[in-house]
Amino acid sequence: MASGFFALLDDIAAIMDDVAVMSKIAAKKTAGILGDDLAVNAEKASGFISSRELPVLWAIAKGSFVNKVIILPIAFLLSAFLPVAVIVILVLGGLYLAYEGAEKIYEYFFPHEHAKHEILMEPMTEEQILAFEKGKIKSAIVTDFILSVEIVIIALGTVIGKPISSQILVVSIIAIIATVGVYGIVALIVRMDEAGLKLIQLSSKEKSFTKTIGTVLVQALPKVIKSLSVIGTIALILVAGGIFVHNIDFLHHVLPQLPSIVTEFIIGLLIGGIVLGIVTLFKKIIGKK
Repeated sequence: MASGFFALLDDIAAIMDDVAVMSKIAAKKTAGILGDDLAVNAEKASGFISSRELPVLWAIAKGSFVNKVIILPIAFLLSAFLPVAVIVILVLGGLYLAYEGAEKIYEYFFPHEHAKHEILMEPMTEEQILAFEKGKIKSAIVTDFILSVEIVIIALGTVIGKPISSQILVVSIIAIIATVGVYGIVALIVRMDEAGLKLIQLSSKEKSFTKTIGTVLVQALPKVIKSLSVIGTIALILVAGGIFVHNIDFLHHVLPQLPSIVTEFIIGLLIGGIVLGIVTLFKKIIGKK
């Protein structure tokens, strides 16, 4: 009986080791998309008065958890009964990511003319402020849903063929880490300027260490968000390229002389450009009609 108990412990330890290894692989596969997730959520959580930034971010984080509660069971059912659907969704998601990355690059080199908004001089009422917050929160949660689908499907794609228990553990771990990690980092980012301002206020000297650090933090916030946006765009294309290379047979051996990361970026960018061209043409046709 004792030997059976210890054998059970060994089995549990082996399963946990496998889960740890698979989780590490899945984390590497999904890490690329988190850069864009960080940039998007940092932008969505900024633009509020200081006292409202964290409550807004907390509301978005709760929405993100709800998104994953909805997505995870559907993903596991598909994996158990229709695993080919996971690959199809993965490739379709790759097309979306490639399109989004290519669109951001196109927008950078050929910016669209944005409509000028009328500037209201009157202060917003409390009802207007709450409506503005709700709008941004809703927009952020919708965006998070799309990114969450990609994170879950990419993580699930790394454990297809494994026992369903291992799939549930690995993908759930990745989903939790992604949510806590992303929104924890976003919370630190959006409070950078507030922390910097407090450091500046603490110092009475013109050239003190705390004032210098505070100034750096205040000035760094927009640069950090912009840098995350650039990193996120590159990550989108790399993730998409990796999805295409690993799930579409004839792309396996394209450009074998180049490092895999370069090949994945080129393929992701090319396919993203094609999708962008198709979508742009479709919009023009619809616009004319």
